[in-house]
Amino acid sequence: MCEIVCVTNRGLCKGDFTAQLTRIAAAKPRAVILREKDLTPEGYKALAEQAVRICAEYGVKCILHSFADIAAELGADSIHLPLHILCGLPDGMKRRFRIIGASCHSVGDALEAQRQGAAYITAGHVFATDCKKGLPPRGLDFLREVCAAVSIPVYAIGGITVGNYGSVLAAGAAGACIMSGLMTADDPREYLQRFRKESDSE
Repeated sequence: MCEIVCVTNRGLCKGDFTAQLTRIAAAKPRAVILREKDLTPEGYKALAEQAVRICAEYGVKCILHSFADIAAELGADSIHLPLHILCGLPDGMKRRFRIIGASCHSVGDALEAQRQGAAYITAGHVFATDCKKGLPPRGLDFLREVCAAVSIPVYAIGGITVGNYGSVLAAGAAGACIMSGLMTADDPREYLQRFRKESDSE
């Protein structure tokens, strides 16, 4: 299985978001994180229902993001949270989920996420990316330090391309998160295949 996780941003899509999500799910990434934090809770719930249904059709894990109450209401078993939300989540709510992921930006963040029960973390941003314009990337040394500090899987995020994916894996990451590349790919299956080939060469 390809260890590339799709992180959504419907604003980047060139066409219909659900159509692109369907193409991505058909391409079988490791998972899809539905990260649409600008939506109202009602809007997110409606989109999440669609996303969960699309991903289930192709046997791809759909991980909801930020809206823990909505994820629990929908019976989702996976949630990805900014670290400050994870830290404030009651234990009873944590137990509603089989998989909890957290966004981390330092070794301290990573260690705290692990203490809080995260099953995996995302670490970044590793390389320069338009999503974080003006903010310097943290680089591969940062990623190596995070991977060495925790015992849970680390997924690199931020500016990941086929060209630098090998260096991300060499730094100890379990895989990587991709946003714009998948949101804009005309052929997500071919796009992910290039990452699979790079992974196989490591």
